Amino acid sequence: QVQLVESGGGLVQAGGSLRLSCAASGSIFSINDMGWFRQAPGKQRELVASIIRGGITNYADSVKGRFIISRDNPKNTVYLQMNSLKPEDTAVYYCNAVLTTYTNVIPVNYWGQGTQVTVSS
Repeated sequence: QVQLVESGGGLVQAGGSLRLSCAASGSIFSINDMGWFRQAPGKQRELVASIIRGGITNYADSVKGRFIISRDNPKNTVYLQMNSLKPEDTAVYYCNAVLTTYTNVIPVNYWGQGTQVTVSS
């Protein structure tokens, strides 16, 4: 019943910006953590950025200073503002949320379907 839907991916030239959005929907009781992961071909999925409800953030060293993660708790939405994009940022970006529902009080890790980000040089 819970769904995470990403949007905002696309093709952008190096140095440009994109803003990814991920909206969680369904019978959600509470979202503990939200974040963004990415996976490039032949590479392991890696954490890009995460944010807890209180606003504490964590970034991969490769994106620190360029990306900004934020969330709108009433809307159950997390954003990833990506600036100064590099070709190395090309990957499928996945939204992630650790949440509880009204029927399951055990926190569960949910994933979005992924959105492609391609940065050309």
